[in-house]
Amino acid sequence: MSSSSSDKVRASHILIKHQGSRRKASWKDPEGRIISSTTREAAVSQLKSLRDDIVSGKSKFEDVASRYSDCSSAKRGGDLGSFGRNQMQKPFEDATYELKVGEISEIVDTDSGVHIILRTC
Repeated sequence: MSSSSSDKVRASHILIKHQGSRRKASWKDPEGRIISSTTREAAVSQLKSLRDDIVSGKSKFEDVASRYSDCSSAKRGGDLGSFGRNQMQKPFEDATYELKVGEISEIVDTDSGVHIILRTC
């Protein structure tokens, strides 16, 4: 494997925005009304519950992302495609690179909101 391909990862994620997020609007909340009234704690609680459903096998990651993620990647089941170092916010990048393929992260905080990440490649 060449060094350039090993530098890239591929991941999907579920993003829940909250009142501390840098952009308080999303495809499912274009006016940002829900996001602006969601606390970080409420966002984390929702995301933990979604993660539990995925890990237990009750729900599929792609289905949950399509329905709940505040990121426009929701229409692709949360798929962000491939990316390398310095292309994502640092906490997101670090968490993704620490995961093994097929692993789901714990809650990851960024300026965008709170995420769970599934490393796919």
